[in-house]
Amino acid sequence: MGSTHFAAWPVAAYGAVFLMAGFAYYLLTRTLLALHGKSSPLARAVGADFKGKASIVAYAVAIPLAFADPRLAYAIYVLTAIAWLVPDRRIERALAEVPGTDPGRE
Repeated sequence: MGSTHFAAWPVAAYGAVFLMAGFAYYLLTRTLLALHGKSSPLARAVGADFKGKASIVAYAVAIPLAFADPRLAYAIYVLTAIAWLVPDRRIERALAEVPGTDPGRE
């Protein structure tokens, strides 16, 4: 994107890659929840998966926005990435409740 000076098509293509990755994460999460059940510790830890769903919506909005204002679309990508940098400790806490698991051990 930088080498094209934020031209619309590269910014939109970048968003399409993010959208596909977000959708893959969503499918993985749903598959794991189907495998472990709705009352499993994983299901409690994931909850409504607001961050995952919001990311998909943000990418879907940013892709067409790239043709109107590529820098604004890029800003959405950066803000979404920052949201994922914030650690989510829900899974670690849920695993700590399961006997025989130690999420702090490597």
